[in-house]
Amino acid sequence: MEKRAVEDKSPENSTTLDILAIQALLPHRYPFLLIDRVLEFEAGKRAIGLKNVSTNEPFFAGHFPNHPIMPGVLIIEAMAQLGGVLLMQLAPPGEKLALLTGVDKVRFRRPVVPGDQLILEAEILKIHGNMGKIRTSARVDQQPVSEGELLFCLSKNEPSP
Repeated sequence: MEKRAVEDKSPENSTTLDILAIQALLPHRYPFLLIDRVLEFEAGKRAIGLKNVSTNEPFFAGHFPNHPIMPGVLIIEAMAQLGGVLLMQLAPPGEKLALLTGVDKVRFRRPVVPGDQLILEAEILKIHGNMGKIRTSARVDQQPVSEGELLFCLSKNEPSP
């Protein structure tokens, strides 16, 4: 029987994160939460996550009806959400919100279609004050889908009125 590598499932002490731990770090919810699990997590360094791309995704109805392809901006968003998970664990719980402020050097290599499992990677390149730069990539079946650098700002999390 396989033993779990980590018993404490708090984000700062875990090597993996389930959907509940992800939701504790990110404000995103259906239909805009675009990561299902974090497979590897090194606090303050890097993370590997996954997104199971289902034919039931709401964007496939219009992109494109007879040739469904995951929109590139949503692939960027999935990479950004993994980056957000990585950055949010650096801030006190509930005090900050990771906002995407820039997209640099992004390229798309192949389409993502229903049934694909998108493997996402994020690595912190630089943190300066409340700003951060992350190198991200996405692949399906070991084939590159996208890569680029994303810029973030950790903003004060203001409660809704």
